Amino acid sequence: MKIAIGSDHRGFDAKERVVALLRQLNHEVVDLGTGSRDSCDYPDFSFAVARTVAGHEADRGVLLCGSGVGVSITANKVAGVRAALCHDELTAEMSRRHNDANVLCLPADLIGDALMKRMVEVWLATDFEGGRHSRRVNKIIGYEKEHGC
Repeated sequence: MKIAIGSDHRGFDAKERVVALLRQLNHEVVDLGTGSRDSCDYPDFSFAVARTVAGHEADRGVLLCGSGVGVSITANKVAGVRAALCHDELTAEMSRRHNDANVLCLPADLIGDALMKRMVEVWLATDFEGGRHSRRVNKIIGYEKEHGC
């Protein structure tokens, strides 16, 4: 699977560890920055990852910032993106199973490495369940199309 990833300065160290994990799991990684701990603006990297996923240049995306809130708000502004801020394995799993989330947002300051690793693994391994959930996801897609989002 091809995964686009990005973070701001607060998420940089965790992003580097997630990149290593993704490569260990034999995924192709597109690292869209940031490339250091120097202060930067999360929307720049969030929009880059979201556009890459929405444009089908990557299968899924992962974004990190201190709380995960900023990157999730930003990514969800891009049509075709369903970014989910997750805090544990269950929310990571359900974001895929019920919402077909295509961008995982992680709070680098709030969860430890072991949990983050498990969340990424669960999120990547979980398929969209479809069924009644397809109807709901299709309503989101329809709204985006109708309103030019």
